[in-house]
Amino acid sequence: MTYRAPINDILLALNHGAGLKAAVEAGHYGDFDADITAAVLEEAGKFASDVLAPLNKVGDQNGVKLADGKVTTAPGWPDAYKRWTEAGWNAVSGPEAHGGQGLPLAINAACTEIWSAANVAFGLCPLLTLSAIEALDAHGSDELKQIYLGKLISGEWTGTMQLTEPQAGSDVGALRTRADRQGDGTYRIKGSKIFITYGEHDMTDNIVHFVLARLPDAPAGTKGISLFLIPKFLVNADGSLGARNDIYASGIEHKLGMHASPTCTMTMGDHGGAIGYLIGEENAGMRCMFTMMNQARLGVGLEGVGVADRAYQQALAYAQERKQGRAVGKKGDGSDPIIVHPDVKRMLLQMRALTAASRSICYATAVALDVAVRAKDAGVRADAAARGALLTPIAKAFSTDIGNEVAYLGVQVHGGMGFIEETGAAQHYRDARITAIYEGTNGIQAIDLVTRKLGVNGGASVFKLIDELTDIVRRVEASNDPVFGTTGAKLRDALGSLDRASRWLLEKLPSSPNDALAGATPYLRLFGSALGGCMLANEALAARSSGEADGARHVALARFFAETFAVQAPSLEKTVTDSAESVMAADAVLVA
Repeated sequence: MTYRAPINDILLALNHGAGLKAAVEAGHYGDFDADITAAVLEEAGKFASDVLAPLNKVGDQNGVKLADGKVTTAPGWPDAYKRWTEAGWNAVSGPEAHGGQGLPLAINAACTEIWSAANVAFGLCPLLTLSAIEALDAHGSDELKQIYLGKLISGEWTGTMQLTEPQAGSDVGALRTRADRQGDGTYRIKGSKIFITYGEHDMTDNIVHFVLARLPDAPAGTKGISLFLIPKFLVNADGSLGARNDIYASGIEHKLGMHASPTCTMTMGDHGGAIGYLIGEENAGMRCMFTMMNQARLGVGLEGVGVADRAYQQALAYAQERKQGRAVGKKGDGSDPIIVHPDVKRMLLQMRALTAASRSICYATAVALDVAVRAKDAGVRADAAARGALLTPIAKAFSTDIGNEVAYLGVQVHGGMGFIEETGAAQHYRDARITAIYEGTNGIQAIDLVTRKLGVNGGASVFKLIDELTDIVRRVEASNDPVFGTTGAKLRDALGSLDRASRWLLEKLPSSPNDALAGATPYLRLFGSALGGCMLANEALAARSSGEADGARHVALARFFAETFAVQAPSLEKTVTDSAESVMAADAVLVA
C-alpha cells in the first residue's frame, strides 16, 4: 500500500497537543498566518504519496554504489530530489533573507514526519541540510553566509555533519582530524570520518561538509575542537564551482536498513589537505556543532514518528484484508479479517497510541524552539529555550524507541508474512533500528536529560511542565465524561511518579551520580509516557469540545494510552529509585 499523510491527526497534535494554536494566539509567532498550515501539509502529503513513497522500496532494493570516489544513488533518487527542490520543500523554514519561506519550525517538523513516513532514507538528506543551515546561520561569517546559505536553503547544495571517527564515536573529544592554519585565513584539514550520511551522492552539484577538527595547539578534549565548513567543490568569486576539494568518499557501509542513504567513510588529505573555513571561533566548535545536533536530534525523533505511522498504516490495511479464523461466537462458514481478534486490536491500538504520543512530543519541542526565537518578550524566549532544551532528548529517544517498537508490532501483525521482505513490513523494522543510535544514542539522550537538563534552575523547567500537565488532568477529571474511563486517575498517578522520580534524581546527582545514571533510561521513558499521555488527553478534550466528528476516536485513543502505558509509570519510578544498587553491583554478573 502507499502512504497517506494523516493530516487531521497532525493538525490536532500541532495545534493542541503541542500548543501551536495557543502560542499563535499569544502573539509569539508574530504575523504568521496559521490558516495556511493545513494547505502546506496537504501539499506535502500529496508530494510524499505521489513522488517519495513509490521510491521507498526501490531504494531499499537497489541501495547505493561507490566507484572511483563517486556514489550513485538508487534509480529515481536524483529526479525526486530535483522535484523536491523545485517545489520549494527544502526552503520551508529557511530564513527569508536568504531565500527561505520563513515558516515556523513546527510546520517543517510536521513535513519532516511526512517525508520520513513516505521514504525515510530520502528524508534523511534534507534533514541534515536543515541542521547545516542552522549552524551556518547562527555561527558563520557574513561572507560564508553570502556564498553558501542561499544554496543550502534552496536545496541546490546539501549539507553533512562530520563528527565520528573510528576511535571517537560518542567520545567526540578523542577525535584526531587535524586542521592547520594557512596564511590566507583558510585551514588545511587532514583526517578521516566514518558513518557520514550523504557524504557523497549524485543528487546535487556540490556538498557542504561541516567537519570537526583539532588545531595543533588546541587544548585536549572537547575544549580543543573547532568546526570547519569544507565544500566538495571550492566556489569561485562569481559563485560558480571551482576546483575539487581534497575530501572524498573512500568507502560506503553495507547496513541493516536505510539502504538508499549513502553512509560514507570520508578521507581528507590525500592531496595536501582539504581547504576549510572556520565556523565560529577556534576551539569553540562543540557549541556550534550542538546547534546542528539539537536540530538533527529533533529530526531523528520525527523519523521515528514517521516510520511508526507508516508501519501502522500498513499493518492496519493488512489486518483489514487478511482473513484468518472467526470472531468469537460467530456462526457459519468462512473466515474473518484478523482485525476482529482482540489481540490484533490491541497491537494496532498500541501502534497508533504510541505513534500519536511521540508525534505530539516532537511537535511540542518544535513549538518551544520556535517561540525561543520568535517571541517578543525576552522572558518568554528564555522559558521557551529551556523547554526546548528539556524536550529535545525526550523527543529524540522516546520517539525513536517508539519507532522501533511500532515497527516490531507491524511485523507481528503481519504474522509470517511480516518476516517476508515482499510485504515491506520488514523494511520499516530494519530502517527504524538506526534511529535509536545515530545523533547520540538513546542512552546518551537519557544521560543528557538527567545530568544537564533536569537540574537547570533546580529543576524549575521540569516542575513547571508538570504543573501544566496537571492542569490538563484537572480538566479531564472535571469533564465528568465516562468515556474517559480512568484516564484522569492514571495520568495523575503518572505525574506523581514523574515528580517523585525527578526529585530523587536531583537529590542523588551531586553525591551519587552513578546511582542517578543507572536510572536515566527508565526515567526518560517515564517522562515520555507521562508527557505523551497528557498531550493526548489535551487533544481529546479539544476534539471533544469542538464537536469534531472523530472526537470520540481521540478520547478512546487517549484513554487507551493512559490505561495501557501511563499506568506503567509507578513501576518505572521504582526502577529509577530502587534498581541503582543492583545495576552498580552488576560487575559480578557481567563476566564471560
